[in-house]
Amino acid sequence: MARAPRSGMPETLPQGDEKATAVRAMFDAIAPRYDLVNRIMTFRLDTRWRRRTVAALDLPTGSLVLDLAAGTGDLCRDLRASGHRPVGVDLSFGMLRAARTTAPLVQADATVLPVPAASADGATCGLAMRNLVDLRAFFEELARVVKPGGRIALLEVAEPPNPIMRWGHGIYFGKVVPLIGGLLSDPNAYRYLPRSVAYLPETDELMAMLRGAGFSDATRHLLSGGISQLLVATRDAP
Repeated sequence: MARAPRSGMPETLPQGDEKATAVRAMFDAIAPRYDLVNRIMTFRLDTRWRRRTVAALDLPTGSLVLDLAAGTGDLCRDLRASGHRPVGVDLSFGMLRAARTTAPLVQADATVLPVPAASADGATCGLAMRNLVDLRAFFEELARVVKPGGRIALLEVAEPPNPIMRWGHGIYFGKVVPLIGGLLSDPNAYRYLPRSVAYLPETDELMAMLRGAGFSDATRHLLSGGISQLLVATRDAP
């Protein structure tokens, strides 16, 4: 099996414009085997998490939903299967090129979306918030493009609250995941991905940012014992 291209992701966590450039190059490089590695390293739990994300939207059939950081289109397929009209957006052209979905796809920055205000019934984002340069700007952009009364569901990794489970998960996520990713794809990328959790603010700050952006009923749900989290909210009325 031929090895995937190397991403060149730096050993230290990049910031600002350097982060945007490095993350885009990384996902361009790992796109061909991204789905395979995800299924293996999550024991297919990622498929369950995405279905939970779509269900949490609780939107009428036929709703227009933006899937931000859409990657290879997994959430777009789940959204379509639930009767919605997804549009996938991703910064990485390599991920979009590898996408397996019939949904329309757009290459764009999730913090500066090329869509009119209040044009979407809802939005999703799967396991990508920590890769964004500016989370506050992302939440504000969600508030701009989602209609009042519209819904968002944002899936991300988390650290389990149980100390024993947190210890075990730390070993798996920090040691085993980079090993699997290095064997099947790009070692640099899968060393970066566990470390990228450090980009996420503390829970209270994260929820305050989301509520302050215009989603005052935002709630956080831990999945699979707390190894992932789902943020769900309704866009406030003007």
